[in-house]
Amino acid sequence: MLQPAEQDPEVEQTKKDLFKLAMQGKWNNVVEIYEKKPQAHRAKITRSGDTALHIAVSDRKESIVEELVKCITDEEAKEASTSLPEGKGKQAEKSKHPLEIANERGNTPLHLAASIGNVRMCLCIAGGHRELVGIRNSEKETPLFLAALHGKKEAFLCLHGLCKPGEQYNCCRRGDGETILHCAISGEYFDLAYQIAHKYEGLINLFDERGHTPLHLLASKPAAFESGSRLGWFNKIIYHCLYVEELKEESFPHYDIQQTFEDKREPEEYPKNYTTCMDFFHLLEVLWNTIKPATGKKDSTTSEKSDLENPKKGQCDAPQNQGKQSSNGVDKQPQLFPPNYYISIELIKFIYRAMLVILGLGFKEIKKIQAKKEKHIWSIQIMNKLLDSSASEYDSSAGSQPFKTKEPDETEPLKEIHEANDTNGMKTSSSTENEKSNQKKKTDEMAKEIDEMAKKETPILIAAKNGIVEMVERILELFPVAIHDMNSEKKNIILLAVENRQTRVYALLLKREILKDSIFHVVDHEGNSALHLAAKLNERHPWRIPGAALQMQWEIKWYEYVKNSMPMHFFVRYNNNSKTAREIFTKSHADLVEKGGEWLNNTSNSCSVVAALIATVAFATSATVPGGVKEGLGVPTLENQPAFNVFSIASLIALCFSVTAVVMFLAILTSRHQEKDFGSDLPKKLLFGLSSLFISIAAILVSFCAGHFFVLKDELKYYAFPIYAVTCLPVTFFAVMQFPLYLDLIWATFKKVPQRSYAAVS
Repeated sequence: MLQPAEQDPEVEQTKKDLFKLAMQGKWNNVVEIYEKKPQAHRAKITRSGDTALHIAVSDRKESIVEELVKCITDEEAKEASTSLPEGKGKQAEKSKHPLEIANERGNTPLHLAASIGNVRMCLCIAGGHRELVGIRNSEKETPLFLAALHGKKEAFLCLHGLCKPGEQYNCCRRGDGETILHCAISGEYFDLAYQIAHKYEGLINLFDERGHTPLHLLASKPAAFESGSRLGWFNKIIYHCLYVEELKEESFPHYDIQQTFEDKREPEEYPKNYTTCMDFFHLLEVLWNTIKPATGKKDSTTSEKSDLENPKKGQCDAPQNQGKQSSNGVDKQPQLFPPNYYISIELIKFIYRAMLVILGLGFKEIKKIQAKKEKHIWSIQIMNKLLDSSASEYDSSAGSQPFKTKEPDETEPLKEIHEANDTNGMKTSSSTENEKSNQKKKTDEMAKEIDEMAKKETPILIAAKNGIVEMVERILELFPVAIHDMNSEKKNIILLAVENRQTRVYALLLKREILKDSIFHVVDHEGNSALHLAAKLNERHPWRIPGAALQMQWEIKWYEYVKNSMPMHFFVRYNNNSKTAREIFTKSHADLVEKGGEWLNNTSNSCSVVAALIATVAFATSATVPGGVKEGLGVPTLENQPAFNVFSIASLIALCFSVTAVVMFLAILTSRHQEKDFGSDLPKKLLFGLSSLFISIAAILVSFCAGHFFVLKDELKYYAFPIYAVTCLPVTFFAVMQFPLYLDLIWATFKKVPQRSYAAVS
């Protein structure tokens, strides 16, 4: 009787040889073993159950993978042609195809190729075995799902084309209910999500195990929208000057398989002083890549189409387009410029980017801003697509549960997954009936849970909570009834915006022509009105302003802004606990008032010491006359010198403003630090004190330089100013370090509506 393959000494030696050669990178020898020993095709050579093909795919050895797959397919074809009618014993010995062999995690070589996004290897492995696209691993993930999970758009389009007609939806959902569209949006792969939304429109309204649709996930990503991002003034100018092309539906293109994987390029190494030159070379490369398609676009597309429709036999087959795809892969939209203007427009863009590099911004910095703008533009496109496909779901019951898909049933994709697992040989026939009955109970329970979770929060409520103005505005345009949506705590869009300090969302709702009595007068399950929620301190401290005192100032401004946005006595006075909004504000902000007082005292102490020192020096210098006075007259000997006049005026200014600063800081130190004082009184005193301090510092430095100029004017006349600049650096450092606080204080004091930081709210 023959020994099992696992205990065959020859097979064991083959495994050891394959492992050793693979670890040493001697892949040509591995190919030779695959050609000579067919049993090596199924040999698992690592503890995790990987075959040599698994390792070659993980190492991204594209040519080696092609040779190994060719060895496997040739051997399988040979066995199929020479095999006799199989008996029962022969049928028992038959094992699965080598390309279907999975490791301990259930991943086949195609799973690994899809995860790293290598189109060439995906085509090679699955081109002649399309059933591999539907095989699931231990996590019930197909290769198509893994490509979407890791944001590999090219690999996804490739595998989508390889899916058999009618089986695409079987490959696009994981065992926990999460779809490829959920994964793409969660990973912020919006270019991929756009393709998925067009090719798999049935996924748009599906829920995951948490009761979230793709639109729910998009609403929880404020950084993906322009309203949720912060840019400096210079970067903002560049941001608005950059051009971003809108996404269009794509079909699987023809790839130059010699250059499909960009990670093979060696890292760039050059001296730092060559950065600007290399940036220009990158720009030239970008210009060439944009001009080249315009010169031969028609011919290339024709040849690509012919290559797709007539793949050569014996090579890695490229799939024909299947499913509902655009005939040309591009949406027909009106163009701003005629087609013959293409090269001119690209040349203008190139010159503009070159100027930015000359100004010192650098090619990498431009790319960062470009990527940010792409994310913002593309997220809007995804949002519009999801909302357009959800239009039919908003009916008379939309206020309680919008975006709820009724057909197909939410449990149906889960059933398809388990049926697919059965067909892949992952379950025995004896347990199939029991498994189906248990699965029916699970899917029914899951459907009820999803239905309850979906009622908790709708996309517009999540968007309002996270401050996504674009989504809130768009949903209200398409579905005005969404303004009445409430979560499980009976909080509507107004209450959530106020509670989470989303000033822009609240301002948007104030401007809209809506029935404010029915929307702004709503209370939650605890009887809290919008004013009560504005009075509560948010634990996340959303205001992007430093210092507890300034935080308190903006809390007061936000409370007053909400209060004054409606007529007097509009909001409900008492909640269910018989508390007024003012009582809640005082109680919840007690700790912040204490911390704000400590922060003001520490700041005033530090600044008052400096102001007192400057006042002392300024008093001494103002009482001293450089060069003395004329005998008998009491008139300064240098009274007609410009430097003397500068010295006299600067000394007087330094004395006056330093004394003023000391008085302001002492007023802060002796203040009672009451709640109402943080609204205007204390911040203005601090602002006045800091302004006086900065002026006195500048004046005392000017007076010092003017008085000392008489000493050096003859010998070092032209070198005096650099010497003074170096001498004044230590004192200047203090002013520079305090200047950001000064700017924040000005901004916080004179801005009527506080501005929220854009941290996501979970």
